[in-house]
Amino acid sequence: MRCRSSSSIGIGYVAQSFGDEVPRFFICCQNTPFRDAILLAVGETDAALGREGYQLRVTSEHIVIRSGAGAGLFYGVQTLRQLLPPAIESNHVVADVAWVVPAVSIQDSPRFAWRGLLLDCCRHFMEVDFVKRIIDLLAYYKMNRLHWHLTEDQGWRIEIQKYPRLTAVGAWRTDHDGRAYGGYYTQDDIREVVAYATSRYVTVVPEIEMPGHSVAALAAYPDLSCRGEPLAVQNRWGVHKDVYCAGNEQTFTFLEDVLTEVMTLFPGEYIHIGGDECPKDRWRECPKCQTRIAAEGLADEDELQSWFIARVEKFLNAHDRKLIGWDEILEGGLAPGATVQSWRGTDGAVAAARQGHDAIVSPTSHAYFDYDVGVTDLRQVFTFSPLPENLEDPYTHHVLGGECNLWTERTPQEMVDNRLFPRLLAMSERLWTASADPDFTDFWRRVRNHYQRLDYLDVAYGPEARPLTLQPTFDPTRGEFIVKLEVDEPGLDLRYSLDGSPPTLTSPRYERPLRFSESTVVTARTFRDGYPYGANLQKRLHRHLAVGCELRLTHQPSERYAAGGRLGLVNGVRGSQYYRDGFWQGIEGDDLEVVVDLGRIISVRRIDVGFLQDVNRWIFLPLQVEYAYSLDGKEFQILGRQTHNVAPDDLRETILPLGLDLNGIQTRFLRVRATNRGTCPPDHPGAGGKAWLFVDEIVVE
Repeated sequence: MRCRSSSSIGIGYVAQSFGDEVPRFFICCQNTPFRDAILLAVGETDAALGREGYQLRVTSEHIVIRSGAGAGLFYGVQTLRQLLPPAIESNHVVADVAWVVPAVSIQDSPRFAWRGLLLDCCRHFMEVDFVKRIIDLLAYYKMNRLHWHLTEDQGWRIEIQKYPRLTAVGAWRTDHDGRAYGGYYTQDDIREVVAYATSRYVTVVPEIEMPGHSVAALAAYPDLSCRGEPLAVQNRWGVHKDVYCAGNEQTFTFLEDVLTEVMTLFPGEYIHIGGDECPKDRWRECPKCQTRIAAEGLADEDELQSWFIARVEKFLNAHDRKLIGWDEILEGGLAPGATVQSWRGTDGAVAAARQGHDAIVSPTSHAYFDYDVGVTDLRQVFTFSPLPENLEDPYTHHVLGGECNLWTERTPQEMVDNRLFPRLLAMSERLWTASADPDFTDFWRRVRNHYQRLDYLDVAYGPEARPLTLQPTFDPTRGEFIVKLEVDEPGLDLRYSLDGSPPTLTSPRYERPLRFSESTVVTARTFRDGYPYGANLQKRLHRHLAVGCELRLTHQPSERYAAGGRLGLVNGVRGSQYYRDGFWQGIEGDDLEVVVDLGRIISVRRIDVGFLQDVNRWIFLPLQVEYAYSLDGKEFQILGRQTHNVAPDDLRETILPLGLDLNGIQTRFLRVRATNRGTCPPDHPGAGGKAWLFVDEIVVE
């Protein structure tokens, strides 16, 4: 259908109403009601379409969208928007656009009823207008749930009139630069957002965390904690040991008061209570909690958490609401009617469904959009299916659908678009479209065509994947570095340089793995359509005396952080400040003890070993490093020890080389012992838990 000039379009309404649904109405040219018209009709349709399905038919005479409910009509209109030229999304007049809609006949309905996004506004506060903009984008892509994360250790974001200190105190933290950071939503703000979402068929599901992730509330009302001591709103990420006291009746009075006000603001049937990552340390030490365990006949603190969740669920059920919790609520026994949101893989969803409970699936492997695209790229998201492969058919109806989760420790408001798009396109397609064998090539083609539409919508989208991967290894049999460059997106032109300069279109094109026998600086960059795409990626390859040598390790590194395996500590490559870059070896709880066999007795001038500190990841610098040498690999003599003055509460991501001048000593074997801190210090969120020791390269000159 070719659309006429917009000045000739009028809107007419049919007076008949459909209960709580929108009235039947049509958009048409004023002079000819049913020709060159867009007709929207609520009425009888194929029952299989449900409330969200629709029929869309475009002919040379008119466009008709039919549905059995307002939601279906709304989604039909979103499809029509995407059939129109991308310029339909522009806020300005775009010249020379052929306003043509292809002739189509579509019958469409969603695969899953729950199609959501979790938006964490606690770690970084999001403005009301920004949240509404996110709702617009969700609705455009037929997503129907905004899971709004409103309370956390680092900030309480919702006004509760009965407890004003929750926002006066709990909404603000002192950041590392000494400045106050925070904000909160008034109840009028909440009502505005909820009404806005409702008008777009998006249900807002609030998350009010309990019993853990609650330090901001406890900073405002410390009597609700087990110790009753003053607390500060946290400015560190991670898991914190102070949680609501399960043995204190005041805790439940407070939570019921809070939830009562929350329920007046959010009319949806679900309230999310978190329930994840709740340390039990304080409960074990708390006389009130231990009394509660005895009085209720509970076996341990896990069952105490289950009892806590069940009590809150009973209160919500009495007010015709349903409880959702993360999959940790399975531990100690599941509350009678709880819905489980499975994030640690899909096992939680399987366990819940087999017990007759509903489940929402959002595993870290596919659905965590705070992860860099180098970890979870567009292709990975597109392989997502909320239905676990090992879930038997009789239970699959319990899987409501899925969510993508955007936690915002490292994502302030201005970076949200970059994290969400284009990956949200893949998630929306996988939650809406029923396809047992999805075609990524076809999807990718459509995404490429869709970018112009995102430009008109002012979406500052990020890359589809890490554009470039530079992976150096060392081949000890040939004594060569091998550098492989890989691109994860089709259609990119890959260039490199070997002198440290930024590659250009005249630089050599990468066609096969590069080989070097000496120290080299490799810099690579991708280009799309003749323009630079993404940042330069550079690695320095250092051919020192220990590169490729045999190692003997007393404690093996974690499989998760093995840095390439046997040669990971002598491959000539330093790690970056990112602990997951693939060049760090991580040891949990134990010391590093490694012996390097140089292969023959030679003169050694210096030894250096690189270590990482990232306390938010429980990674600490060693307490000390000891160096020793041996001619036979059996009897060692100590050369010296090194310490440092970096505090264990220094939150900066720090790389520290610790080394020793050896003054030309003759040796074949060198031993390095680095003393792990053992456990996280008392003031750390993981106090008492095992500390990580991360090491990247043993450099011998």
